[in-house]
Amino acid sequence: MDREAQLIDELVKNALYRMDENTRMISISLQSISEEELWLKPNSYLNSIANLILHLCGNITQYVIASLGETKDMRNRDLEFTKKDGLNKSEVFKKLEDTVDTAKRVIFDANVDQFLKVRSVQGFTFSGIGVVIHAVEHYSYHTGQIAFWVKQLKDKDLGFYEGIDLKIKNKLEG
Repeated sequence: MDREAQLIDELVKNALYRMDENTRMISISLQSISEEELWLKPNSYLNSIANLILHLCGNITQYVIASLGETKDMRNRDLEFTKKDGLNKSEVFKKLEDTVDTAKRVIFDANVDQFLKVRSVQGFTFSGIGVVIHAVEHYSYHTGQIAFWVKQLKDKDLGFYEGIDLKIKNKLEG
């Protein structure tokens, strides 16, 4: 495998891993809240957990599925924030899982040209690599907001890394 292909392979592998980690953390977070808390807004300037998940679905669809995947952009961003009910926890999470699974397939199947192609997304200019970095970073950002909101609601640790020693020092490999 040439160096360029190795770099793309590493990008893909790590992006998919991070997306799976965020999905896992949101799943744990959702298990801790009630159906009513799913749509609860902390104040008028913040979003409900459901709105954040709908927003993630819209953003991941626009950036990865439509842009990197080179399909039509059908996003209705305003609806992600104005919806106030209509979906339960399992429906919201299923929508997220389906969106993430489709995006992961697009990332996995993308070729070098798709990763290097520069395109305009939401008024910003990114290569396909930039699109993937944005989507993963954005997913992580809102996953943290969701976790924070659940911890605030429930006054509890969510145990994302339960059973893992996070105090292990780094080791240089190869």
